[in-house]
Amino acid sequence: MNSENVQFTNKEGIELSAKLDLPISGKVQHYAIFAHCFTCNKNLNAVRSISSAMTKNQIAVLRFDFTGLGDSEGDFSETNFSSNVNDIIAASEFLKENYEKPELLVGHSLGGAGVLFSANAIASIKAIATIGSPSNPEHIKKLFTEKIEVINEEGEAEVNIGGRSFKIKKQFLEDVNNTDYNFKKHKDQPAILIMHSPQDKIVGINNAREIYERLMHPKSFITLDGSDHLLSLKEDASYAGELIAKWAMRYLSKKEEEVFKTHQSVAVRTHSDSFTTEIVSAKHTMIADEPKDVGGDDLGPSPYELLLSALGTCTSMTLKLYLDKKGWNYRNIEVHLSHQHNHSEDAKNPENPSGKIDEIQRDIKVEGDFTEEQKNKIIEIADKCPVHRTLHSPTVVNSRWWD
Repeated sequence: MNSENVQFTNKEGIELSAKLDLPISGKVQHYAIFAHCFTCNKNLNAVRSISSAMTKNQIAVLRFDFTGLGDSEGDFSETNFSSNVNDIIAASEFLKENYEKPELLVGHSLGGAGVLFSANAIASIKAIATIGSPSNPEHIKKLFTEKIEVINEEGEAEVNIGGRSFKIKKQFLEDVNNTDYNFKKHKDQPAILIMHSPQDKIVGINNAREIYERLMHPKSFITLDGSDHLLSLKEDASYAGELIAKWAMRYLSKKEEEVFKTHQSVAVRTHSDSFTTEIVSAKHTMIADEPKDVGGDDLGPSPYELLLSALGTCTSMTLKLYLDKKGWNYRNIEVHLSHQHNHSEDAKNPENPSGKIDEIQRDIKVEGDFTEEQKNKIIEIADKCPVHRTLHSPTVVNSRWWD
């Protein structure tokens, strides 16, 4: 994921801070806006993980801080639900004027309610996804119930939300109380995806049912079973992002496939906060990672597992070509591989030339009736697959700095 720092102003002239997350390939098929949860910010781990998962599907994501939060200007105490909606609309205008019209809105918690409300004002929106969204903005008052009487009597009060102190003014309550949550149902309603966890202790699962019943089709519901409200676990957030991207593709504009443009035939990117690595080839995207016991998140195969995958697939394809050419009857080809080297120790000291010799065990199984001579020939051909030969040939890797 490649991120650009950008800014835009809302209708009050307040500058809002944002990041535009782009696919590593540089190829953008669609633009989306992400609205974060109440009192959160664009850099919440869940927001970043969801956005990263979406960029792997060629969706650029604009995640921004609402007025008075994160790196955005303004006074949070002067904001309310209506101002959040206006900030989302301002974000859409920014994308429209500087990149492309957004087609997808994604909202987390109160941000989910925000994208539902703002959609009618953004003509280009074709799909909306909500995550743990309340069915009514009034739900937010439950976070500071004990201070509502003080706010009504004195006009404002300091409230503690998520361990942080925020000033809430009476105008916030009045705005929420006056919000009409009856969605405007019409034939051009965007497609809706409602995602919610049955274990959500902040916004109960009944909210998802209420939203679903109020909206027209096309609408879908996916349970985020086992996750908490903030999608604290990276695998939960990445799962949500992948599902949103795959679901949305059915409704977003169809674009002609662009020619992949990269510095080389394969590009990879690893961020500073994890081992999770994006891999992009000509037309395909993948994820690599490290196991949890060496500090990774285990969201994808390790580098050595990818190496074994390359050898295994090349072996299997080579054998298919040979068997087809010989006309031998077979059903399936299986190749199982293991690597006998401690890659975590290797990674700690990559420049140490000493150490164990790498040993790869390759077990080959071809379903069919073969003589011992034929089996030996199959093993011989396996050793001639291109990747096998590359591993055994003198190979020079030229590394250079690329600006």
